[in-house]
Amino acid sequence: MSKTEILDRKQPHPLFKLATELGPLLIFFVANAKANLFVATGAFMVAVIAAMIASYVVTKHVPMMAIVTAIVVIVFGSLTLYLHDETFIKMKPTIVYALFAATLGGGLLFGRSFIAIMFDQMFNLTTQGWRTLTLRWALWFAAMAMLNEIIWRTQTTEFWVAFKVFGMVPLTMVFAITQMPLIKRYHLEPVSLAKSAADEGDLTK
Repeated sequence: MSKTEILDRKQPHPLFKLATELGPLLIFFVANAKANLFVATGAFMVAVIAAMIASYVVTKHVPMMAIVTAIVVIVFGSLTLYLHDETFIKMKPTIVYALFAATLGGGLLFGRSFIAIMFDQMFNLTTQGWRTLTLRWALWFAAMAMLNEIIWRTQTTEFWVAFKVFGMVPLTMVFAITQMPLIKRYHLEPVSLAKSAADEGDLTK
């Protein structure tokens, strides 16, 4: 994706972004409270698809994380409804987090920092900054995958649903906020990108 495409992309209102990201989870929580996990799963699938369509209509773009998450939701949600087995939808966060952790960790092994793609090119960092941020998020996703496994295997369905909505999201937000000092430390201003590239070229001589 070119820098021009990123700059030309429509930037939605923060409340719209929040609604498309948290809306499906809140629908999932309410539907489970009013009915059961199977009704909640169906509502969650519809809400996730609706959120993706709304995001594309408004911004002409759907973030990579949203696409991957939606695919896993549809696959595991369908298995949950078809087999009438809660296990699949409960394992969905584990699969998503493990997939992100494996993608980021595997990328680092081959010298690639896929976190830039995952976070939709939200900011510019130095090479070392991307590597450090990628490692931290890979470890975070791995930890969240293990935490989800512990929760759904040891707690009630109601507790797991509440934790998924009101536990995982706030924890991830807090973790993201704690990464701001690192992002500021390695941030590259647009005007300095060319100079930084030239400086790195000089260092390799």
